[in-house]
Amino acid sequence: MNDNLIYFFMAIGLSMDAFSLAMAYGTTNIPINKKILLSLMVGIFHFCMPKIGALLGTEVLLNYIFKANYLVGIIFIILSMEMLFSRKDKKTGTITNMISIIVFSFTVSIDSFSVGIALSLTTKCIDSACLIFALVSFIFTLLGVHLGDKLAHRFENKSEYIGITILLILGLKYLLF
Repeated sequence: MNDNLIYFFMAIGLSMDAFSLAMAYGTTNIPINKKILLSLMVGIFHFCMPKIGALLGTEVLLNYIFKANYLVGIIFIILSMEMLFSRKDKKTGTITNMISIIVFSFTVSIDSFSVGIALSLTTKCIDSACLIFALVSFIFTLLGVHLGDKLAHRFENKSEYIGITILLILGLKYLLF
């Protein structure tokens, strides 16, 4: 099988968290400029995180044991609680500034760091893999926020609870599995 095709399927797997979380945030009525910025940042992080992972490679594997899943799970649960308690601010949602966009992008991209470590041990084509990861995650994030927006219009107030539930489930998944 062609390496780029393998990277494409890996990118789909890496982008599913971005898609589902973006769908959850899409239910909070994010303006179009923030949807695009959010998607771009997720793409950039999905390029940078595996690149950094590949550069650090075996150094991290040999010297540090870090369970990023716990950190990601806690962040997702905190984000779901923030969405639950900030439901009154319907105009801007919870993606309100660059810091929240960066936190979102980092959170959904942290798993690509470990993929970068694995890639450093198995291939020399890190740049093409990172580019594919970035493009696919950009598209999935943009699709996610648009789908969340459609859900919000169709199901009105119930869509926010769908978004909160998705975040909570993702958080518990990362903490427990």
